[in-house]
Amino acid sequence: MIYYKSKREINLMKEAGLILAATRLELERHLKPGISTWELDKIAEKFIKERGATASFKNYEGFPASICASVNEEVIHGIPSKKRILKDGDIISIDLGVNYQGYHADSAWTYAIGNVSNEVLELMKVTEEALYRGLEAAKPRNQVGDISYAIESYVNKFGYGIVREFTGHGIGKSLHEPPYVPNYGEPHTGPILAEGMTICIEPMINLGTEEIRVLGDGWTVITRDKKPSAHFEHMIVITKDGYEILTPKLEKKE
Repeated sequence: MIYYKSKREINLMKEAGLILAATRLELERHLKPGISTWELDKIAEKFIKERGATASFKNYEGFPASICASVNEEVIHGIPSKKRILKDGDIISIDLGVNYQGYHADSAWTYAIGNVSNEVLELMKVTEEALYRGLEAAKPRNQVGDISYAIESYVNKFGYGIVREFTGHGIGKSLHEPPYVPNYGEPHTGPILAEGMTICIEPMINLGTEEIRVLGDGWTVITRDKKPSAHFEHMIVITKDGYEILTPKLEKKE
């Protein structure tokens, strides 16, 4: 069942999204070679708590951390660790969830650490652009399949692997709600988009094969060929005329 949000609910999700955006900006200040993913997790948890919210991912279905920190071939759900130290040439996808007064926000972004190869930078660029191609299709009377098709048809031009086992999703009082929003599909299929729907669009794109596997920790998803993967995600609300991003990308102040 798809839940349509009231103005009050959307305002609470906006607040959650702004806290998430500020947390992401704070993490960006610390992204450099030598920092561990465990340190990033503690920075995020403290920052979120100080703003009267909680980390949505902490203990969600048993997940042990506040952020997902997925490095290089890790697609999603990377568990922060003191042993995982970022080094020059890495990329890291940080997936954040914030719960504010019972409503969730969810967003992910991939970052280059130091000097990253042009091949991987191109993957990141295409994945981010795929997110915005999907967003362009997110408007009333379109269907979920229009978002899916916009992402897939763009990514296919570059020959990358599109992860199929994990998708975007609805969001609200629950971190994951209907409808599911795949990153592949046919136009004019699936649920009809309507004002008040809140969804997360999140292409997960691999440099090589689309095939993935889950590590022994039960969480970390990696590419089967061990090539890098990028992940970009925004939470939006469908408006009368289009959409509004509820997890804005804030820019660093000089």
